[in-house]
Amino acid sequence: MPDLWGLAAIATKFFLYLGVLASGGLILCRLVLADQMSAFDRAARIWAIGFATLAVAMAALGFAVRGAVLMDDVSGMVDPSILALLWQTPPGEALLFRLLGLGTLVLGAAIGGRWLWVAAVGGAVAIWSFCEIGHVASQDRLWFQSVLFAHLIAAAFWIGIFLPLSRLSRSADTLGDAAALGHRFGQIASVAVPLLVVAGAIMTWRLVGSVSALFGTGYGLSLLAKLSAVALLLALAALNKVRLVPALQRGDPGVGPQLSQSISLEWLCVGVILFATAIFTSVLTVPT
Repeated sequence: MPDLWGLAAIATKFFLYLGVLASGGLILCRLVLADQMSAFDRAARIWAIGFATLAVAMAALGFAVRGAVLMDDVSGMVDPSILALLWQTPPGEALLFRLLGLGTLVLGAAIGGRWLWVAAVGGAVAIWSFCEIGHVASQDRLWFQSVLFAHLIAAAFWIGIFLPLSRLSRSADTLGDAAALGHRFGQIASVAVPLLVVAGAIMTWRLVGSVSALFGTGYGLSLLAKLSAVALLLALAALNKVRLVPALQRGDPGVGPQLSQSISLEWLCVGVILFATAIFTSVLTVPT
């Protein structure tokens, strides 16, 4: 059982993942699905700014928690010498990437228009910060970091569609828009999702290395919980693509609530995935 600081690290990491991926994903979806999301421009930008603000707060808090861990006392969270020391380490470098990236995202989202491309670059920088620290970065392989980056970009794109698609599916007046958005997203996801799965499989095997480590270590078991949630998420996505979105395209008015419920379950799966990831990147070590 993690101690108080371990629990704090898990909580801050969970909300950091959520904030970065959701904000970056919303901007990415707004750009890639420009025609289908044009009516959601203002809402998407507001949502992205909100999630980015959450991520900034969690990035700063998580960095301060590391100071408390070093001193084994809450005073470490505000001790200038300790925080200055941490700033010279990989967590400091990751924090710099996050603050610069998220700040750029907020600026671009606030202005809108062509500045959304600036926001997208900021989101990519913030997402790359996860490749600069942790178990993947410790492998000291650029190609491995690139695999993680591709994995996270695909995940962000998937998460970014949840809010607009769910909102459109709740009203009978916008079911046609939901069908168009869901169909277009499904076309792109047919490429993005296999990329996400393949990248995830490569990282899983590279980090765990054996079936015995997958089933016999805390790291492996946390990873199994994540993989189980991913499997359910894929099943829900397949249901949406094969049955619910085509029904919306045919004009079935009863499908909207079903799609909204399916997206709520997808949110739950994402929560489990992010929580499991927060656990094995915060308090567990890679099997050796």
